[in-house]
Amino acid sequence: MKVGIIMGSASDYAVMKDAADILKELEVDFELDIVSAHRTPEKMFSYAINASSNGLSVIIAGAGGAAHLPGMVASLTHLPVIGVPVKSSNSIDGWDSLLSILQMPNGVPVATVALNAAKNAGLLAVQILALKDIDLTRRLKNYKEGLKHKVEESATALRKKTQA
Repeated sequence: MKVGIIMGSASDYAVMKDAADILKELEVDFELDIVSAHRTPEKMFSYAINASSNGLSVIIAGAGGAAHLPGMVASLTHLPVIGVPVKSSNSIDGWDSLLSILQMPNGVPVATVALNAAKNAGLLAVQILALKDIDLTRRLKNYKEGLKHKVEESATALRKKTQA
């Protein structure tokens, strides 16, 4: 099982690397590529149409501005697509990206995470893959347990600070 992480331009990598980082941490195989819906449409078509036969199980697609990449990829594949709206330099405060990914027509779903939330996209991809992988399920549960412990440690530290 492998996750494809694609983005519309190299400038999106600053956001999209968070998806790669969490996949690395949870030991999930992935690939990264730049695939522009507007500047390399033939590459986008090929990537989406061949994603399954190339071993991908989930696609994470990040894009800013008009943000057509996630929806166009979703229209060409049966695989789950997770869209990451990116607040880019040509973005209208990120709203254009968010709405372009979120407002998909019936029949072409794109799971959409928050603005610049590539880490959550990576975690959602892991949750999808973990449905069929008991070892990955265990790693995901351990990760989430670690989040719980971090909050508990922060709460304890706060209580100590305010009692002093």
